[in-house]
Amino acid sequence: MTTTLINIKAEQERVKEQIKAQGLRVLVCAGTGCVANGSLKVIEKFKELGVNVRPMTQQDKVTIVPTGCHGFCEQGVLVVIPDLDVTYVRVKLEDVEEIVESHIKEGKPVERLLYVDPKTQEHVFKNEEINFYAKQTRTTLANCGEINAESLDEALAVGAYEALHKVLEKGDSDWVIEEITRSGLRGRGGGGFPTGMKWKFTAANKGGKSYVVCNGDEGDPGAFMDRSVMEGDPHKLLEGMAIAGYAIGADEAYIYVRAEYPLAIHRLRVAIKEAEERGYLGKNIMGSDFNFEIHIKEGAGAFVCGEETALIASIEGERGMPRPKPPFPANKGLFGRPTLINNVETLANVAPIILKGADWFSSMGTEKSKGTKTFALTGEVNNTGLIEVPMGTTLREIVFDIGGGIRGGKKFKAVQIGGPSGGCLTEEHLDLPMDYDNLIAAGAMVGSGGLVVMNEDTCIVEVARFFMNFTQNESCGKCVPCREGTKNMLKILERIVKGKGEMKDIETLEELATAVKDGSLCGLGKTAPNPVLSTLKYFKDEYIAHIKDKKCPAGVCEAMKTITIDAELCKGCTKCARTCPVGAIEGTVKNPHHIDQSKCIKCGACASACPFKAIKQS
Repeated sequence: MTTTLINIKAEQERVKEQIKAQGLRVLVCAGTGCVANGSLKVIEKFKELGVNVRPMTQQDKVTIVPTGCHGFCEQGVLVVIPDLDVTYVRVKLEDVEEIVESHIKEGKPVERLLYVDPKTQEHVFKNEEINFYAKQTRTTLANCGEINAESLDEALAVGAYEALHKVLEKGDSDWVIEEITRSGLRGRGGGGFPTGMKWKFTAANKGGKSYVVCNGDEGDPGAFMDRSVMEGDPHKLLEGMAIAGYAIGADEAYIYVRAEYPLAIHRLRVAIKEAEERGYLGKNIMGSDFNFEIHIKEGAGAFVCGEETALIASIEGERGMPRPKPPFPANKGLFGRPTLINNVETLANVAPIILKGADWFSSMGTEKSKGTKTFALTGEVNNTGLIEVPMGTTLREIVFDIGGGIRGGKKFKAVQIGGPSGGCLTEEHLDLPMDYDNLIAAGAMVGSGGLVVMNEDTCIVEVARFFMNFTQNESCGKCVPCREGTKNMLKILERIVKGKGEMKDIETLEELATAVKDGSLCGLGKTAPNPVLSTLKYFKDEYIAHIKDKKCPAGVCEAMKTITIDAELCKGCTKCARTCPVGAIEGTVKNPHHIDQSKCIKCGACASACPFKAIKQS
């Protein structure tokens, strides 16, 4: 470089000293989940008690830091005091005064607000001793929950823009691409395409305008990994985009974010504005001749816009519908120019790789799936939330160590991984190393990283119907295989859960699935049948039970429930008959009643009304 870059080390030391002067830092989760649980009121209560949120220039003895998502959503609102080695969970407005008076002022921890281990039933003080955190390796999420996401100074204190500074100092875009390639980083948003290869393809189109696009259109049900990064550590994403822009020769970028993520959008806008004002984005970044401008485009909530060509169409102001490929975006993308598209998590890995080296990143994970992966762990586990583990971690470790096992001591049944595009993993897969290739071989996929855990009371056929309903609703309708194929698959699944299925439906489902996978234009259609195919592969007996026996083994499907009255327990009080909305219950006073199954609509009102527990559902 011929220009002189700013001294970023000096900047880091300056802000670190400011943070030290804050005294005791109390980290209060202000991610979307905790905000919904009242965390903003918790922060206000701290302020009322004289423990104020102040600018970093103030020399406070105690400072409340509103942070991004801590990940442990099950336990929000979370309050972490690192210097006191304590994590408080499920904190409510009325608990704040006790924390301040008892612990902060007098040094006496509030035991009732500590996390209780579901296995040992013991209180746990420190994050690192809580299995949910202890079993994780947080790189992408390293700063989420640790810093004020709306403060550039706090981001600088933990290393923000140091990697970009290194890139500008080195002045070699080919080196950047080679480092990303050597790291083995693969796309974290779906199929796992090698990131370095995608960068090479885009950079090969020399001359003229090119773009970087961040795909933040996180549409899978239950997935919130990208949202948490944008809310909790936005500068890590912005830095990754700037490095990508330098590598491919782009000076302009877009972040495509779901409009349903207002907090993420707000914090990204704050971060972009502050980074531009301080010279970390915009013109002549950090004193160099590199310019990079980032815009935010709010998506309209269409799941199909997660597909890169549909996303491009949406940014251009058109209806979000996929386009045939080739040409690929690397050759002809946004506004007809070469375009690099990566999702949030992929780009959030870029700065750590550049800073710590490709070898550091590739030392984690498996031979073909390097690094870590974030997952949204939801469903029937004791500890739900956002986690990050090395690629190759087994499902058993995730569900029973980090997740704390199945709720209520129930039996593990399956996990739906990858959302509507993924598939089911069963008990036989508990020790399968979870990486791109192993999951595809098992009939599933990493996808965006949604993990829905199911117990013995889950109806697998209903799960397949739920996901097919979602993908059918989200189909843009452009191509016939997806538009009509998913519609017909959904009709068959609806018949089956209503007890009207036929054995030939199973074969028809498989034929339709193949046609949809082979004939659909984009990734939504090509992966839409996955939940059906994987559940048919591992739980065909449940489909057969619904069809042949007209019975739901899990007792979930309403149309197949049988409600009966135990004559020995029934006292003839007539409450059930008076409650039944369709007059299906017959009997006289003080004599056992019975239900006319031809009239019964399985609403369960009679069971709720019976004071003698004489009415059973099966």
